[in-house]
Amino acid sequence: MKKLILLTLITLFLSSCVSKKQYVDLEGNYKSTKKELVNVKASLQECLIEKDRNSNKVAAMRDQVASLKEDKKTALKYVENLTVLTQSSSENIKSIISQLSEKDKYINGIREAMTQKDSINLAIKYHLTKELADGIQDKDIQIEVEKTVVYISIADKLLFKSGSASVSEKAKEVLGKVAKVISSRPEMEVQVEGYTDNVSISNATIKDNWDLSTSRATAVVRVLQNDFDIDPKRLIAAGRSEYVPIETNDTPEGRATNRRTRIVILPKLEEFFDILEQKPE
Repeated sequence: MKKLILLTLITLFLSSCVSKKQYVDLEGNYKSTKKELVNVKASLQECLIEKDRNSNKVAAMRDQVASLKEDKKTALKYVENLTVLTQSSSENIKSIISQLSEKDKYINGIREAMTQKDSINLAIKYHLTKELADGIQDKDIQIEVEKTVVYISIADKLLFKSGSASVSEKAKEVLGKVAKVISSRPEMEVQVEGYTDNVSISNATIKDNWDLSTSRATAVVRVLQNDFDIDPKRLIAAGRSEYVPIETNDTPEGRATNRRTRIVILPKLEEFFDILEQKPE
């Protein structure tokens, strides 16, 4: 109340000291100044807000720059690793291509060797057929070529008497023609295989079919060595008994077919393994 009375007195005093026009001007300036002050405060507030925003943006940009720097480091490291990996892969690819090339040469060499063996075997078959056909024409002599091996199958009735391992004179004539061709190919081995039917045998000289088949194979080997001078280092004797039949043993014809001696002309195993062990050049 006292403040109100004091303010009224001051107003009356001032109004008595200044003219009305001056008062109006002062009041106008006051309002204008007050409005400017309000505007300035508003602008200041906006500046402060903008400053905060800019500060946040700057902080975000700094974080982004830092992140980009890390990404750059990671990318450079990745590129370095990729370069090393690419170089390593390139070397590996070159090595693999080189190895494949060498293997191709090696495989082609083997193929050429096998082709040569095939040609030799076909020539052997031709000469054998020609030799055996000259004076001996018998369906009980079969000549076959499979891969790199020549098979000469001779029915036992042309070579032996029943239950015997003694080679007949007629058989020596046949074996002589075979030996002539074998002699022309000293690089080949000769395996003689004896086969029987499933009829058991046992006498004073033969114990069983194993014994008979082995004895017959050995007898043929001895003839090739002793009568026709085939190098014994090239000869192999093998008994197969009754266990590899080519026909049924239920008929007389089938059993007769199973009783056979097979002469196999084949590349020496040592030469074959030497080929396999050769390193590609």
